[in-house]
Amino acid sequence: MIKEVELQDISDYKNGYAFYKDGYSDKGKLVIDLFNISENGELQFSEKDKYIDEDLWNKKSDFILSKGDLIMAMTDMSSQLKILGRTAIIDESNKYILNQRIFRLKIYEDIVDLKYLHRITNTNVFLKPLHRFAKGSNQKYLNTKEILKAKIPLPPLPQQKKIAAILDAADAYRQKSKALIGKYEELSQSLFLDMFGDPVLNEKGWEVLKLENVTSKIGSGATPRGGKEAYKAEGISLIRSLNVHDNKFKYKNLAFINEEQAYKLKNVIVEEEDVLFNITGASVCRSTIVPIDVLPARVNQHVSILRPIKSVLSSSFLNHFLISENVKRKLLGVGSGGGAVMEAITKDQLQSFNVTIPPIDLQNQFATRIQAIEAQKAQAQASLAQADDLFNSLLQKSFRSGL
Repeated sequence: MIKEVELQDISDYKNGYAFYKDGYSDKGKLVIDLFNISENGELQFSEKDKYIDEDLWNKKSDFILSKGDLIMAMTDMSSQLKILGRTAIIDESNKYILNQRIFRLKIYEDIVDLKYLHRITNTNVFLKPLHRFAKGSNQKYLNTKEILKAKIPLPPLPQQKKIAAILDAADAYRQKSKALIGKYEELSQSLFLDMFGDPVLNEKGWEVLKLENVTSKIGSGATPRGGKEAYKAEGISLIRSLNVHDNKFKYKNLAFINEEQAYKLKNVIVEEEDVLFNITGASVCRSTIVPIDVLPARVNQHVSILRPIKSVLSSSFLNHFLISENVKRKLLGVGSGGGAVMEAITKDQLQSFNVTIPPIDLQNQFATRIQAIEAQKAQAQASLAQADDLFNSLLQKSFRSGL
């Protein structure tokens, strides 16, 4: 049996600083924030990155991070984006500084291997017990004391290194599968632009019509009375915004309702080839085509059904139109208008949104070629699922017996 130790026994810790009090800059030194920790436990960067100037950097030098520091999220970013307890490794010294709600661990290298600790702190072996202490409803959080008392299994150092190396190799296999899937997605986007051009600039001069004139349905549903407590273990699918991603349907946490609940949502029955479009919240403007295997289904109030008129508009074209970069940017501009706190797109805004309409024969050619790409992508996704199973199996075995 592998012994367990608390985080405070294997590392020094430090909380971040609330840099918003002093004000952020447009550029300068990067402040590591919650958005910089991915759900996979990696550093990530985006347009949401925050910066401080050189003067503030020097004044708060105690919070500058070093290569090999392990940072941990002390709170979730939202009810949907759950990173509480997730960690990432700092890859370079004197490049980042530590923001509030982030916890830094500087490990005792003679006791614990950094890669091993990083692996385990991003697994349910560590996270599930930790989350039991979390406070809050939608946005969970932990305090320093609770994090420091979190326990991890700790085999001898040479064994930790061996476990980390095996898991690194298994993870490399996973990452190759993910990269291949990404290539297929890039190919789909490239094919769309090659065949139709930029849909916003419309250099090819395609006809432009309002979305309401090329669809037979635009509509969203509702959440059954009682919310999550009303969901069933099986039954008719209730598609929510967390299931809808760009050109991808995520089955995790797919909700189900019974026949009686579904009848009350009979105005939002999902049909084959419907395009699902998120209309509110952090995931606004995400779009995908409904998979056949989730039917019969309904949608809740955060998801709109877009049903193309097949004689003028194909589902595949509409979906790729909506997720194309410039259309997405334009839609987000529409959705954030009016100074609303929550980003949202109304039914009226959707109905009046302009869609370029190439000849239907050309759209159907595109759909056929996309179908072939999707078949290849499905094979890569199956390989990824196998790689995930292998990785998780090795992970559980390593923490039970040390491999």
